[in-house]
Amino acid sequence: MSAKGPNSDKELFYSRNIGIAAHIDAGKTTTSERILFYSGKNHKIGEVHDGNTTMDWMVQEQERGITITSAATSLVWKNYKFNLIDTPGHVDFTIEVERSLRVLDGAVAVFDAANGVEPQSETVWRQANKYKVPRICLINKMDKVGADFFMSVKSIETKLAANPIPVQIPFGAEDKFTGVIDLLDLKLFLWEDSSKMGETFKTVDIPAENLEEVKSYRSKVIEKIVELDDVLLDVYLNGGDLTLEQLKTSLRNSTLKLKAFPVFCGSAFKNKGIQPLLDGVIDYLPSPLDREVVYGTSMHTSEPVEIKVNSQDPFCGLAFKIANDPFSGNLTYVRAYGGQLSVGDTVMNPRLNKREKIQKLLKMHANHREEIQTLSAGDIGAVIGLKLSGTGDTLCSDKRVVSLESIKSPEPVISLVVEPKSSSDQEKMIGALQKLEREDPSCRLKTDPETGQTLLYGMGELHLEILLDRLKREFKISVNTGKPQVSYREVITKTANSTYTFEREIAGENHFARVDIKIEQIPYDKGLEFKSNVALTKDFTQDILKSVEDGFRESAEVGVKAGLPLIGIKCTLLSIELRKEALSEMAFKTATMYAFKEALKAAACELVEPIFKVEVNCPEQYTGGVVSDINARRGKINSIEMKGQGIQVISAEIPLEKLFGYATDVRSLSQGRASFSMEFFQYASVNPKILAEILNSLGR
Repeated sequence: MSAKGPNSDKELFYSRNIGIAAHIDAGKTTTSERILFYSGKNHKIGEVHDGNTTMDWMVQEQERGITITSAATSLVWKNYKFNLIDTPGHVDFTIEVERSLRVLDGAVAVFDAANGVEPQSETVWRQANKYKVPRICLINKMDKVGADFFMSVKSIETKLAANPIPVQIPFGAEDKFTGVIDLLDLKLFLWEDSSKMGETFKTVDIPAENLEEVKSYRSKVIEKIVELDDVLLDVYLNGGDLTLEQLKTSLRNSTLKLKAFPVFCGSAFKNKGIQPLLDGVIDYLPSPLDREVVYGTSMHTSEPVEIKVNSQDPFCGLAFKIANDPFSGNLTYVRAYGGQLSVGDTVMNPRLNKREKIQKLLKMHANHREEIQTLSAGDIGAVIGLKLSGTGDTLCSDKRVVSLESIKSPEPVISLVVEPKSSSDQEKMIGALQKLEREDPSCRLKTDPETGQTLLYGMGELHLEILLDRLKREFKISVNTGKPQVSYREVITKTANSTYTFEREIAGENHFARVDIKIEQIPYDKGLEFKSNVALTKDFTQDILKSVEDGFRESAEVGVKAGLPLIGIKCTLLSIELRKEALSEMAFKTATMYAFKEALKAAACELVEPIFKVEVNCPEQYTGGVVSDINARRGKINSIEMKGQGIQVISAEIPLEKLFGYATDVRSLSQGRASFSMEFFQYASVNPKILAEILNSLGR
């Protein structure tokens, strides 16, 4: 096949858009650093503990040894071009994982060999399932005390309801881990101690004393592969021989269909197992040509439009991340799905119905950049010059105006009051916070209507801490803050209908609109949804319909129980009445707002609070005290399991309101030996016994 352009089928065949995702501290960034080193992209390995990694380039990341923002880079491995994104593992930065997985074709899920599936592993896995992202798994830290490859594989099967298929098993474990055995090829990859950086390794025959056991594992793996392939299953059951190529091709097909997840092992920190993992990315993860067909919605006909991966069609891409660049202003990361984007082009933003000009195109290497002239279908790059577009916006040619599925931001669960130390910095502070809000959709900025105070909302205490630190370092603004507050929400418990007619003369012009709406409860995590049963006409236009939706969404910012934002509501526009001579967007928006407020009165609103899933790893002798403390925090114990080496894992659900300062308390209860992780789980109804207390604290 001959290449015909910058994104010909041949070049796309040799492309991989992948992400590294996992629970915090499973070794994602360490794995990314080795990938960069062995591919020749970097000439030195950066270490998280030294604060000198390429992918964790922010000061806050290097100081804390954690990934905060997803970093993108590109590299070449065996003539294949990789676009690689290293994502955060901390739950407070889950939006970074969400928007990365939205645009990636495949992912490497990294697991700690001593812990297997951990809480944030489950969250990342669900996000990848949501976007149907094929994955391979790396059981990392095989050199760690307590490392257990088979326990980790089993936990993927049981906790994630997945079908892991080990294509490797470790050769040794803990301090005796020296290599990996390829089960399909029946070869042993050994890393010599003298090769300190792990660049070279030997491929040798499996020792005779291990061969029988390895062949037993191989038989089980082959059975799992052929179970998913009718053709190979028939050959296998009839005693036929299966070639290595047949097995790999079959496993690749199952991986692309999310029916199987090949499992690798290694120790990124000890420089073992990364090169075969890269080969696994080539063998089992999709190229842009392998992914499911992407569809957009035509903004003219509302019909689905297929976006083909080629350079001949009009351009269509998704802005999935905004970064504030001190030199260039906004940096917009874009995944190109169809066509080509070139410097000087003008693109349409269907959400805003506005055009924007492409001033510069870049390929990113963490915070370093390389200017390019064209971004082609199947590729990921960054744009300088977009002033209006935000996360989740479609960018397309005005020759084919379509809208791609956007990116949903999680609802913030915590807030605090911020005010500048100098009153002259008020406007500067608001401007800086608005830039951070645009960059990070899980951060929200609001003004308390009663006190006039500025409220900063985030996903957790660490998230707010990082935002305030960036405010101080990047924007040179010092602020005073109040105590963190829980973001309670209101929900409805009944379906309600309402009709409202707005008719008024304003400034000598008549305005008229009648709307009939229905509101009903949906899962809280879906936020707010709007649907119209009214067909568009030359009078009832898309702009009028948008004003109805805006009326609903703005009204949902203030509930009737405690004046708090509402979640978990679907509003359906059932019917309308309009008069051509008195037609206006304002009339329809206002009529919707009044109709929604009337419907709320009949919908029986109630208060809900954020509940977090907490997992505590605790020495057995301190379990009683930790459990008693959880019960005192209105917590619900789900399970207590023995992990080995005298460690028990306590899984619980605790209201966020009772988790402030928990890190200090759990350390005190265990003499500093317990560790814990927490992630947002759900909103749940507030216990009637404490409802009055909460309403009183909210000033109601």
